[in-house]
Amino acid sequence: MAAPKPQLPPSIWLVFLALFMVTALGLFSGGNSGGSSVIPYSQFQSYLDQGKVKDVTVSGDTIRGTLTDAMPNGNTAFSTVQVPAELAGSLSKHGVEYSAVTTGGPLATLLSWIVPPLLFVGVWIFASRTMGGGAGGGLGGGLFSIGRSRAKLVTAETDVKVTFDDVAGVDEAKAELHEIVDFLKRPEEFGRLGAHIPRGILLVGPPGTGKTLLARAVAGEAGVAFYSTNGAEFVEMFVGVGASRVRDLFEQARGTAPCIIFIDELDALGRARGASPVTGQDEKEQTLNQLLAEMDGFDRSVAIVVLAATNRPEILDPALLRAGRFDRQVLVDRPDKSGRIQILRIHLAKLKLGADVKLEDIAALTPGFTGADLANLANEAAVLATRRGAESIAMEDFTGAVERIVAGLEKKSRILIPKERRIVAYHEMGHALVALAIPGTDPIQKVSIIPRGIGALGYTLQRPTDDRFLMGKRELEDKMAVLMGGRAAETLLGEDVSTGAADDLAKATDIARGMVLRFGMDSGLGPVAWDTEPGQFLDQQGAFWRPRRFSDETAHEIDTAVRRRMEDALARAIGILRAHRDALDRGAADLLARETLGAEELPVLCPVPVDATMSPEVGQPS
Repeated sequence: MAAPKPQLPPSIWLVFLALFMVTALGLFSGGNSGGSSVIPYSQFQSYLDQGKVKDVTVSGDTIRGTLTDAMPNGNTAFSTVQVPAELAGSLSKHGVEYSAVTTGGPLATLLSWIVPPLLFVGVWIFASRTMGGGAGGGLGGGLFSIGRSRAKLVTAETDVKVTFDDVAGVDEAKAELHEIVDFLKRPEEFGRLGAHIPRGILLVGPPGTGKTLLARAVAGEAGVAFYSTNGAEFVEMFVGVGASRVRDLFEQARGTAPCIIFIDELDALGRARGASPVTGQDEKEQTLNQLLAEMDGFDRSVAIVVLAATNRPEILDPALLRAGRFDRQVLVDRPDKSGRIQILRIHLAKLKLGADVKLEDIAALTPGFTGADLANLANEAAVLATRRGAESIAMEDFTGAVERIVAGLEKKSRILIPKERRIVAYHEMGHALVALAIPGTDPIQKVSIIPRGIGALGYTLQRPTDDRFLMGKRELEDKMAVLMGGRAAETLLGEDVSTGAADDLAKATDIARGMVLRFGMDSGLGPVAWDTEPGQFLDQQGAFWRPRRFSDETAHEIDTAVRRRMEDALARAIGILRAHRDALDRGAADLLARETLGAEELPVLCPVPVDATMSPEVGQPS
């Protein structure tokens, strides 16, 4: 079948028509051929008096003719515009040269009224199509389609190649969505007992966990039309445009049912109404109201499923989350160790791996990584192996990629003065020794004084071997002691403490405030949650202004309890390092000489863990 010939848009044809009319205007306005000379009417009168005019043709005010003798320019043909006889006689008496210009005739006058409006219409259509992105391919695009839905229609049979086999690490979420696929494929089977298809499914979870990938897998498995859009595409500066786009989207969906509507980043569209009293939200509220009406209004017998994804479910309007709209909320969380192994198996399938690479070891190094993080890890390891000219990707490449992602890029060009290198060495070795001395802490993978990232002059890589979902009070206190190990080592040096512990202090303070404010772990303040977490999935700061739910006296007690816990953690770390001062000096010297110490070299510095009941003041059992 031959490809269709490209067609010019109507605006281009209008431009061509206008150019043709301009040309015709010139032809009908008394223009002259190439062999004719335009002469003043007074010159014509002179030739006429001298008997040099051979013949003439009169057309309105225009006179064309030929002369018996050639003019100075060699032409015998001439044209001129006549002047009224009375005026010509008066001008001749005073020796004035005179001439006239043509008025263009009725056709030229008509064209002068038609051409400018056509040019204006052509420019306006071209500008409107440009502003609207050229949508529609005709007069219906551009400004005319501002209220049309911008959702992209994907034909599952040809365009969606993703299936559930391409999604790993979220088995529970896949099991939930399998039912949606079965509903779309066999609605009569599920309807025999009176069950109806869910109106909406909300995928919630941290960024990078595969919510959009899951939605595409549902479309690929179900084999139905798939409308893909995001919440920001409904929001415009013009009131009513978003609501119009919602109506248009659902109208299209009804015409292609059964189908799936996928709205990514639903929080941009479904933020709780009245949540921001400072600024007006008329457009967003109208758009949200229209979405609520559409989801509550379409017929249950119409097989339309609304899939949505967000990582900020806490700010969504409660009316969206009620049963009858988003009937199901599916958590797509960070994968556990077995889930990471499955994800790695997918991402590493096309890579050339070395014999020492084991998926279990890589999964153990990457707790808390999402599917997107693991894909990035595989790519970084391949880049590192290519950079060193290897034939395959070794385990050391994956270890280096983990360090690159967690700690940042190595900056060997950053040269520290000897005093600063010594402080950094003691600081990092302080973290390592405290972690080695406390039983049950996460193992140390590597200690280095090579600068990395934006501001890290050294780092201690401590990665948990197991996925943890609960932490006890003692474990949190151990983490605080490890974080304060760097400041404790600088304190034992007897010199001024440095700014190198800024990040450690911030992390330890967050743990202490969590223990006091949210977890009820302070005996003086009691088992009371004085504060709540600001967000569920995004590591974001709290609101700009949040009402305090406790008195000034309680605030003073909270500050005192947090400071006491920080002081206890520092004292405990100082006690451990004082008891192992020889190991601290020896480890710092080795670190200065070699810059990096691995996990197999560290136990030699502190072979026997300190008893966890050791007094934080003197490092002896209490």
